[in-house]
Amino acid sequence: MAVADTRAAAPDSRLPTPGSRQFRVCADPNNLPFSNAKGEGFENKIAELLAGDLRATLRYTWQPQRRGFVRTTLNAGACDVIMGVPSGYDPVRTTRPYYRSTYVFVYRQGGVRVTSLADTVLRRLRIGIHVVGDDYQNPPPAQALAARGIIDNVVGYSIYGDYSEPNPPARLIEAVARGDVDVAIAWGPLAGYFAKRQRVPLAVVPVPPASDVSGQRWTFSIAMGVRRRDQALAAELDRLLAQEREGIQRILTDYGVPLVSGGERGTEAPSDGARDRRIRRRLPGLGQGWR
Repeated sequence: MAVADTRAAAPDSRLPTPGSRQFRVCADPNNLPFSNAKGEGFENKIAELLAGDLRATLRYTWQPQRRGFVRTTLNAGACDVIMGVPSGYDPVRTTRPYYRSTYVFVYRQGGVRVTSLADTVLRRLRIGIHVVGDDYQNPPPAQALAARGIIDNVVGYSIYGDYSEPNPPARLIEAVARGDVDVAIAWGPLAGYFAKRQRVPLAVVPVPPASDVSGQRWTFSIAMGVRRRDQALAAELDRLLAQEREGIQRILTDYGVPLVSGGERGTEAPSDGARDRRIRRRLPGLGQGWR
């Protein structure tokens, strides 16, 4: 059972004394490279940056990103902001995007080389992907591979994993380093961060093109989410995201996030119900049923 726990982030000399404005963020306490309870994720660093600009004290409500996350945190009033949601994600009002990234191939350097889903070598390799449930239907890699008849050699790694261990989604990248699978197809920010932390060198290669013949998209613009009625807060965050664009880009680069151009200009088209369901299936985290 997910239990919310509100704790203060590490003190920042730029922030005022407690009792003034608070920048309240809901986040997962065990989900690097995005966030953790120690404030070590890149979303933590971006939140600290914006809190400083707001002259606000950064406060977190910690809860694993599981089914009902938006409903039991943001919409329940436990916080005012969720970091890292796809632009146009319908349950919330999204800010302007602050980065755009892509799914990637991950494989051991010096061995197999994969640059496209059209590579015939994929039919004989062990391919690791993240899955949400037992049906393997949610993430875009599963659907794109299935559309090509590549099924029997696919190995699923739960996006939930064992939450008693640090950063459960990292098991997929570790499986590539160990040789349990030959190649993984993973969301770029997670792959780029953990690939650099393995004992063997791993290649991280964007999946081309931005969209696939199977109908899957590989690139997504990422924004912050606030309650739909909080128009003023969204506008304030939009201004700060534009102001801190260079600083945010440096943070993302330091964490190995594969960046795709065009992710910081405006937002993607507003989502209808069907498009919103497709978005939730395509990204780790949102694919877990955040509503």
